[in-house]
Amino acid sequence: MRLCVTGATGVVGQRLLGALRDAGSADEVTVLSRDPVRATSKLGAIGAAPAQAFAWEPSGELAPAQALAGRDAVVHLAGARIDQRWSATAKRAIWDSRVLGTRNLITALAGVEPRPHTLVSASGVGYYGPHGEEPLDEEAPAGGDFLAQLCTSWEQEAQRAGALGLRVVVIRTGIVLDRAGGALKRMLPPFRLGLGGPIAGGRQYMSWIHHADLTGIMVAALGDTRWSGAVNATAPEPVSNRAFSRALGRALKRPALMPLPALALRAAYGEMSSALTSGARVMPAKALVLGYRFSHPQLEEALRSALASA
Repeated sequence: MRLCVTGATGVVGQRLLGALRDAGSADEVTVLSRDPVRATSKLGAIGAAPAQAFAWEPSGELAPAQALAGRDAVVHLAGARIDQRWSATAKRAIWDSRVLGTRNLITALAGVEPRPHTLVSASGVGYYGPHGEEPLDEEAPAGGDFLAQLCTSWEQEAQRAGALGLRVVVIRTGIVLDRAGGALKRMLPPFRLGLGGPIAGGRQYMSWIHHADLTGIMVAALGDTRWSGAVNATAPEPVSNRAFSRALGRALKRPALMPLPALALRAAYGEMSSALTSGARVMPAKALVLGYRFSHPQLEEALRSALASA
């Protein structure tokens, strides 16, 4: 398979390229990066060096056609960090990197021949907005907060590739268990010191996924034409924040009893704190119907594996 990958130097991108390398599924990979020299060096260090890296500023220009022509598929993972204080400037950067970046990618694909036949594009479970205990599958409606609006617009831009003849798969990713980056990496220092605990009461649901299952779903979406539309990339058993905190404490052999009040989060992160104090019980209905078998469906085993994996 000949692939073009955006966001390849991020944690998920590196995991995906490693999985494709191990499976022998990627015959040739090109990447789009703001810094192609750095991308080539970084990916080469993990044994997943691309054939060529191309410079691209997602929110400011069309993706280079020469990086897309002749590819079998495009995996679009690029986007600015969401886990930061949401100033007006930060929110604009988050929005533009995803919505305008995806628009610039699809517009470029319109002018490419031969054109890829598949687009796998990132999104997030923030699409659903805050919810209580009700389980949500891919047919649940979008929420109305900033993250939900972001994911909705982001996905709409990706779905434009369908009019160009591409099969489009949008991956709504939950909290990724990966000690190399993301939410778990940020949780580890306080939990290792015995200072971890539930956030804002801990009743909100956390829809999580082990990094190996996230890449497994992406690989399945690339190779199986039955996969299309929105796909929830979450483990089959979401848990409350309180249950997650206790499980992480047990995995680290540390107490997890120090609550973090919502007011403290609001002071530190502003509006972004709402993403931590609310949640949704998101289920991987489509992946299960399509026969995907989770390698790490149970939280405690998934945490032990994520903490042990390089």
